[in-house]
Amino acid sequence: MALDHYVSQVHLKNFYAPDLGERMYAIRKAGLKTYQCDSYSQCRIEDGSTNPYLQEPRIIEEFLKDVEPRYNAALEKLRAGQLDAESIFAIAGFAAYVESCSPAGMRIHSAPLRKTLEATTELLERGGKLPPPPPELGGGSLKELLDSGRVQFTIDPKYPQSIGIQTIIRRLSIWGNSWWDILINDNTDSPFLTSDYPVAIEPEGRPGVVNRIVPLAPNLALRIRPDPEERRIVDLEFRNLRIRRVRPTTQQIATVNTAIVQAAETTVYYSSDRPWIRPFVEKYADFHIEPKTMKVPHGNGYMLMSTMAAGRKLFDSEVRL
Repeated sequence: MALDHYVSQVHLKNFYAPDLGERMYAIRKAGLKTYQCDSYSQCRIEDGSTNPYLQEPRIIEEFLKDVEPRYNAALEKLRAGQLDAESIFAIAGFAAYVESCSPAGMRIHSAPLRKTLEATTELLERGGKLPPPPPELGGGSLKELLDSGRVQFTIDPKYPQSIGIQTIIRRLSIWGNSWWDILINDNTDSPFLTSDYPVAIEPEGRPGVVNRIVPLAPNLALRIRPDPEERRIVDLEFRNLRIRRVRPTTQQIATVNTAIVQAAETTVYYSSDRPWIRPFVEKYADFHIEPKTMKVPHGNGYMLMSTMAAGRKLFDSEVRL
């Protein structure tokens, strides 16, 4: 079986520490164990890119051929403000791949599917289209059993991954035709961190919409402010991309790093062993990105609205790899 990297090595290598050669520093959120590592040994799982729900189970690997070889050149063009369509594709494609195919992405996107199953079950039961639950479950309706946790839906994480892969071009198009803040970090004492889920989030101000924060190098990050209007068509020429170059203050750098640590699923990586990093990670170690789904009555049923937020609730143990 193939050992597939769900965070590309070309990304992690940008966070190699100058004093370590071809290695970087790492810290686990659980237990705060620190260690040194290379990119090859990190962020990889057996057959992580293989999806049995797709006709071509490893089709995402074809997509990555247009992302990974162009990634480093794309960062240089981003720094220079000379982006072309290939570079935008590589950067937005990297972020879309992580959100679709990483363990964190699969966990996050499993929850709305579970909520959809629960709402559908409630409506079917209300309409008399389901048999009553067996008495061995302790009585009550299926809705009551679901609400109490005695019955649960288990989501195969490969299923939301398959949806993410099938919709990855549309997501890439939306992100590549939105507002980009290029964050240029000149503060060598406060470099940007990265993680095993380098697609952090921050509130955008509009209901249901979140910005993505993508660390790209210790001195470079990207804020993607999605434009919902770009959902209508797929445009891989990225004609509606709007760019702003920002040199963040020390406080703004800390805010970005807070989002990065909160988004990390298990591990934070960094290029410089600064004394502030371990206590900083410890402060946000019990945060993860959690899906939030609201059930709004609509006609004879419900409309489900999903978004994400950083919270202290640990992830659902029913979603396993």
